[in-house]
Amino acid sequence: MITLYHCDAARSFRPLWMLEELGLSYELKMLPFPPRVFAKEYLGINPLGTIPFMIDGETRMTESSGICHYLGTKYGPTPLVVGVDEPAYGAFLNWMYFSDATLTFPQTLVLRYSQLEPEERRNPQVSGDYAKWFLGRLRAVEAAAARSEFLCAERFTAADIANGYALRLASTIGLSKDFGPNVAAYWARLQQRDGFRRAVAAEQKAGVEQNVAPRARP
Repeated sequence: MITLYHCDAARSFRPLWMLEELGLSYELKMLPFPPRVFAKEYLGINPLGTIPFMIDGETRMTESSGICHYLGTKYGPTPLVVGVDEPAYGAFLNWMYFSDATLTFPQTLVLRYSQLEPEERRNPQVSGDYAKWFLGRLRAVEAAAARSEFLCAERFTAADIANGYALRLASTIGLSKDFGPNVAAYWARLQQRDGFRRAVAAEQKAGVEQNVAPRARP
């Protein structure tokens, strides 16, 4: 049984969505955000205190996009992963890394300095600057979504899951109002997928059953 440690609306939503798209069995363990502050016992499981943390037999993983790639390759074959023999293989890998390093990173600073820090430590300039950084980098998705329904290989892949989460985070922290028309339409398409909807439902159900309240939205 695969075990995934998850916080509401956190990066661990990527592997949760991937698990649902693949139809794999898993156990979802909900934690309050951030767990290193509100669930200190979790540090005994994952010394980093970060989310996600996935256990699959002897395998332990902490990187959300990497977990998606792992699941697709280990439990495939699946069209969710672009193979090395496909012309879009390089684009697929680029989008997988882009999702966290380029799109999610600036949003974590927006979240921290606009919502998570105590009032006296919040910094509107930092959060504003990194919001602009995120929206500037989002131009790559705007251009790709103008050309095709999905990011690469002319089909829905794990790259759409990885980058789709970045769009979900933007919605969570109040940045989606500045999406371009192509990104907005792309994000709307992703939310219509059965796998996405099942992942959201699983997140909500586990939160209720495990008495972990969802994170407050702005």
